[in-house]
Amino acid sequence: MNDSVTPLAADPIASQPPSRAMRLARLLLQGERPYMLYVAFAILLVVFSFASPWFLSIDNFLNIGRQTALVSIIAIGMTFVIIARQIDLSVGSTLALSGMSAALAMAHLGDNWIIGAIAGIGTGAIVGAINGIVVTRLNIPSFLVTLGTLSAARGLALLVTTTKPVIITNDAFVAIFGEGDIFGVPVPILWTLLAVVGGVLLLHYSVFGRQVYAAGGNPTAALYSGINIRRVTTLAFILTGALAGLAALVLAARSHAARPDVVQGLELDVIASVTLGGCSLFGGRGFVLGTLLGSLIIGTLNNGLVLLGVSSSLQLVIKGAIIVAAVAFTRK
Repeated sequence: MNDSVTPLAADPIASQPPSRAMRLARLLLQGERPYMLYVAFAILLVVFSFASPWFLSIDNFLNIGRQTALVSIIAIGMTFVIIARQIDLSVGSTLALSGMSAALAMAHLGDNWIIGAIAGIGTGAIVGAINGIVVTRLNIPSFLVTLGTLSAARGLALLVTTTKPVIITNDAFVAIFGEGDIFGVPVPILWTLLAVVGGVLLLHYSVFGRQVYAAGGNPTAALYSGINIRRVTTLAFILTGALAGLAALVLAARSHAARPDVVQGLELDVIASVTLGGCSLFGGRGFVLGTLLGSLIIGTLNNGLVLLGVSSSLQLVIKGAIIVAAVAFTRK
């Protein structure tokens, strides 16, 4: 008697790999990033397109891009800082101080846009270097260090100008950073795209990017593998400061002036964009395109609420609730 058991034939349907649609549906149901971000963004677009007849227009989308340029540019740098398990609360004040430096440099050292650009970005990088050195050398939490820098940089910006704006008259500076366009695309959007491309290449395709992930994901293992965590962390802060300086140039050029009291509270939108885009505040996780999408979600939300005539106070409540809900829902 033959006791052998003939194996059952494999179900041809069950043996086939899941289709792309099935894999996408599974990821959406599991709340995986970045797919839930795409869904959230699409929902915002659909809701506001029905709620306001002016929402779905090229001009309005370009306006959203201009409005979110400051947050998006700085958020690229903040992505590196948060992945490295740090935080920078001083970016708004750094922007204000950098803008004042650019305007004053052009006013006193020569009315040349290159001088203004070097002064603005350089000031931001110096503030970032101070943050990084104090955090890494004195072992003080970055939350406390940058909270102090937030106050100091803002106070310095007010002090050097006695709270008065500095007018910018250089037409080349205004055109290059604020009001120009190339093939109909406003230059603030182009600077945003340039920052995104540079951020993607640096974070995802360079040794420094891998070191940032390692420093934030497992600092002990990174240290034993020979990574200089102090250097990596300091460079992340410098990058964030430099991008805050670039954002300062964009804002100053759009306004034709640098003001010491601008963008108070901007750091909250920046941090919200980064966390909404997939970065973990505990470090080691995040990606640049997610950050860009996070900033676009917040910018679209702001724009749609304005078109609907929602009061500024209620806008803050709605935006805060949606951000908290989105981050909680999409977290792993």
